[in-house]
Amino acid sequence: MKLLKVALFSGLMLSMAPSYAADQEEVNLYSARKEQLIKPLLDKFTEQTNIKVNLVTGSADALLKRLSLEGDKSLADLLITTDAGRLYRAKSVDVLQSVDSEVLNKAVPEHLRDPESYWFGLSVRARPIFYVKGKVVPSELSTYEALDDEKWAGRVCIRSSGNIYNQSLVASLIAANGAEKTEAWAEGFVKNFAQPPKGGDRDQIKAAAAGICDIAVANTYYYGGMLTSGDQDQIDAANKVAIFWPNQEDRGTHVNVSGIGMTKAAKNVDQAKQLMEFLVNAESQAWYAEVNSEFPVLEGAKWGDLMKEWGEFKADQLNLSVLGENNADAVKLMDRAGWR
Repeated sequence: MKLLKVALFSGLMLSMAPSYAADQEEVNLYSARKEQLIKPLLDKFTEQTNIKVNLVTGSADALLKRLSLEGDKSLADLLITTDAGRLYRAKSVDVLQSVDSEVLNKAVPEHLRDPESYWFGLSVRARPIFYVKGKVVPSELSTYEALDDEKWAGRVCIRSSGNIYNQSLVASLIAANGAEKTEAWAEGFVKNFAQPPKGGDRDQIKAAAAGICDIAVANTYYYGGMLTSGDQDQIDAANKVAIFWPNQEDRGTHVNVSGIGMTKAAKNVDQAKQLMEFLVNAESQAWYAEVNSEFPVLEGAKWGDLMKEWGEFKADQLNLSVLGENNADAVKLMDRAGWR
């Protein structure tokens, strides 16, 4: 096993080596965001600063494992990943370091960053309720908590408990209502599922549009992606549903982030900090919103035209580090409730 790990580590190092240039400032980025959703910004950064960005993309969990395996020998300076739960894990396994930056502290609201500055949100993704037009009247909906009502029996679509987005949603409910009440809610909620959880967020919206369920829980950027996909089947499905922003009379709709942290092994610290600060400026934030229908973390940054149609909403102000703290309890609770 030891020999296998060494061989794997050597291969990972070599896979990055060809892209480095000794005569130019650089920064090395591991990103769980797809290349098309980050590279245009990185190219703009290089154009403005002459700092080359060496980009390695991969799944969120694989990149975190890679960082842990590489340890202080890692060539990565920065990690971009999705969901505060994963950012919390990265901090917990000691692969990140704290960053002191007035620019980041000013741009990123306190609840969207780690209390000790180990990670910072780059974009906000909301997880509201989607309802089928003509089958559900918006006045029937109110809160996440009310989705355990018997009137929704056989009418709810949502993905599995193994999904970090759902784990974080339940973690936020634990923070709001306590573990005991949240488990009782989960038991009722699971009874209302129209089908065993399967697929991603787009699949839940498609299922609702196909008549399998009447409401679905999903992230808004998937909805936006369907509407702008160019795929008529996805567009038609998305047009059959509408967004309902839950919990507007109390704490607000559950939100999460994609975020960034500087690795503990970072060698190009100054360049990495410059890139972090660049990604929260007004231009970068507006680009996120327009291209991927994610809300800016920077107050006053421009929303995408499609997102404006969804209307403003009250978002939960819970510090997102709590989602990581409550993750283990959320997973156990979901398992006990039969959420598969």
